[in-house]
Amino acid sequence: MIYINPKVVKALANNQPVVALESTIISHGMPYPQNVKTALEVERVIEENGAIAATIGIIDGVGIIGMSADQIEAFGSRGGIDKVSRRDLPMIIANKKWGATTVATTMILAAKAGIEVFVTGGVGGVHRKAETTFDISADLQELAHTNVTVICAGAKAILDLPLTLQYLETFGVPVLGYQSENLAAFYSRDSGLKLDGRVESAEEIAKIVKAKRDFGLDGGILISNPIPIEYAMESAEINKAIDEALIEMENLNIKGKEVTPFLLAKIKDVTEGKSLASNIELVKNNARVGAQVAFELCRLKGEHHV
Repeated sequence: MIYINPKVVKALANNQPVVALESTIISHGMPYPQNVKTALEVERVIEENGAIAATIGIIDGVGIIGMSADQIEAFGSRGGIDKVSRRDLPMIIANKKWGATTVATTMILAAKAGIEVFVTGGVGGVHRKAETTFDISADLQELAHTNVTVICAGAKAILDLPLTLQYLETFGVPVLGYQSENLAAFYSRDSGLKLDGRVESAEEIAKIVKAKRDFGLDGGILISNPIPIEYAMESAEINKAIDEALIEMENLNIKGKEVTPFLLAKIKDVTEGKSLASNIELVKNNARVGAQVAFELCRLKGEHHV
C-alpha cells in the first residue's frame, strides 16, 4: 500500500529532519513543465535548509513517500491523474491507479510514514456560499484528527476565510501566525483575521508541536506563514480576479473537486500570470520555514545526527 524511499527511512531512523510535500500542486496546480521545475526547486530549498524532502504521490495504487526526480517528471507530464482525498483512497489503491495527493491525503500518508512536518501552498477550507452548498474541504477534518503540522500561506484566498477559521476553532485545531498576528491570505500577506497566537521562530513552533504530542492531543497544527512582501499581490487586485473567476465558475456549473483547480487557473489568466509567480514563491518560503521547524523538532527529540 505504501513505499517509503530508503533515504526517508534512513533519515527518520537517524532523527534527521524530513518534510513532506503534496503532489496535487504538480498535477493540478500548475502547467507542465513549470509544475515539475517548481516541485524540484521546492525540494532543493528544503534540502538547502538541512532537511530531507519527501514528495508524496500515488503510483499504480501505491503511496510513494519520497518520489524520485523521474517519478516527479512522470507525474507532472502525465495527463488524467486523479485528485485524491481521503474518500478516494480505497478506489485508487484497489484499482492500482495514479493519484495526486491533496493536503488531506498527504497528511494521511505522511503520518503513516512518521513524518511530522508538511509544507504546502494553501490549505483547503470552507468555500464561499457553503451555508447552502455545504462545500467544505476534507483538509479541515484531517487537520482535526491527523498528527501532522502543516506550514502554509494561510487558506486559499478563493475560500470563505472567516468561516474556515471558525471551523478550525470548533474542531480544536491551533492556527498560529509565523511572525504575524493575522491569517495570511495566500497571494496577499494579511486577511485581517486574528489568529490564536503568534510565533516568532521555528524553535517556538517545534516546542508547541512537541507539547501537543507529549500531551497526547491528536490532530494537526496549522502554521500561517505570509508570502514574502516582494511577491505579495494587492488585496484589491486579487479579490477582483477571484470575483471574476467565481462568476465564470457558477456560469459553467463547476462543482466539487474541480472547483479549486479551475479557480486557480482562471485567476492566473486574469492576473496575467502574476498569481502563479506568487504561488511558486510562497511555496518556497513555506519550504524554508518547514525545514527549519523539522530541524528544531529533531533537536528537541534528541541529538541531531548529521
